[in-house]
Amino acid sequence: MSTRAKLSVMMFLEFFIWGAWLPLIFGYLPSLGYSGDTPPEGLKGLPESIAWLFSEQAMIINAFFISALVALFFSTQFADRTFSAERFLAFSHLVGGLAMLGLFFIRKPSATEPAPFWPFFGLMLLHSLFYVPTISITNSIAFANLKDPQRDFGRVRLWGTIGWIAAAWPFVFILVDWDKVEAANPSGLVEWLKTALNPDNAKTGAAFRAATAYTFIASGAASLLLALFSLFLPHTPPKPASAGGESLAWLEAVKLLRHPFVLVLFLVTFIDAAVHQYYFVWTERYLTGPVNFTEANTGVGIAPNWVMPIMSIGQIAEIFTMAFLGYVLKTLGWRMTMLIGILGHAGRFAVFAFLPNPVLAVLVNVLHGICYAFFFATVYIFVDEFFPKDARSSAQGLFNTLILGLGPIASNTVAPFIGKLFTLDPDPANTVYDFGQIFRIPLYAALIAAALLLVAFHPPKRAVDQSGGTPTPAH
Repeated sequence: MSTRAKLSVMMFLEFFIWGAWLPLIFGYLPSLGYSGDTPPEGLKGLPESIAWLFSEQAMIINAFFISALVALFFSTQFADRTFSAERFLAFSHLVGGLAMLGLFFIRKPSATEPAPFWPFFGLMLLHSLFYVPTISITNSIAFANLKDPQRDFGRVRLWGTIGWIAAAWPFVFILVDWDKVEAANPSGLVEWLKTALNPDNAKTGAAFRAATAYTFIASGAASLLLALFSLFLPHTPPKPASAGGESLAWLEAVKLLRHPFVLVLFLVTFIDAAVHQYYFVWTERYLTGPVNFTEANTGVGIAPNWVMPIMSIGQIAEIFTMAFLGYVLKTLGWRMTMLIGILGHAGRFAVFAFLPNPVLAVLVNVLHGICYAFFFATVYIFVDEFFPKDARSSAQGLFNTLILGLGPIASNTVAPFIGKLFTLDPDPANTVYDFGQIFRIPLYAALIAAALLLVAFHPPKRAVDQSGGTPTPAH
């Protein structure tokens, strides 16, 4: 295989792992009996003023994003200074994959008892601590082995998007109620497909949530496969600190925040990352929410087994935007490309908030791909362009603390609270929300981020050096 082909397979598997479990876990955790507003046993003595921050659901979800903070100070430091990146990747996916497989086996012991919390949380934390750093490290391996990263990174990274999509579509069939299909007794392949894909034959309720556990099997198997494949990736050795540079790679990356254009991008990335995560917190429940429950916008009534494919439409659009990202960057420049990405968030949430229609709810997911490629992928390329090369993984990790850490944690903390404010029917089996109000919050936040980027982000034409002195030419 060519180097570019190997990097593409690496990205495919990297994002298959994440895309397999993330879209459905927000609805799956309540089905295991985990609380969204009270801490687990062992933490119930916390003051009420902060107890909701440590609810069982929040702790499990935030384990993934807290790992982005840990990665900055430890994992990416090792990849930059100590271990070859590809071997670090192999070990991380071996451990993370085994932990993900373990999540499949944690179930409720009975209909009235919740699943054991601490084993589930521990396995999710273990997976996250080893998986999250690999997002930065796969970027670093790609940038280190591509001749022209600005031109070619998008074309390699789009295979990660294809991997995310590939993780979603099998669940159209996994989440089918096959008893209904068998009872219909279809004749021939075409009729069988029509019957299997009929939304009326999808699993619902407890059966749908129970089948969601198979997302962990898909994710864990892909992780173990990538652990093996990583041994065949291009050798990407660690780099010692450059003359005058910091021995701690993460500190070298953090010091560049003293440059105003880097600091502004840091703040905008935090807001956009929180807005981006808000999409995953609420979209599944919006798509499957009841139509005309009240006069409010309570959802668009889409069959549950189609949620993952519908949410993958954004990734399909991302493939095309990634393919042309290099051209867009050279034509529009850093700021305008990022601005389009942020405004894509605003447009999507405006449709969700003000135009509750199943067709529009499906079609507007196209903007999700533009949001990711034109902002987040552009940020990764910008970081590689402007940050020191001897801290390549840590520089990526610095912004991943926002994209995969602080931004999502803020959203995971605030979004459930907003949901409580706009709950119309608190029935735990099928809670109904006023999504017209819920989606206004990220809409306004995205507009604020866009304004800040437009007014205050003015990057130089040359990259800054390690000491922050005379700029050096960007490659």
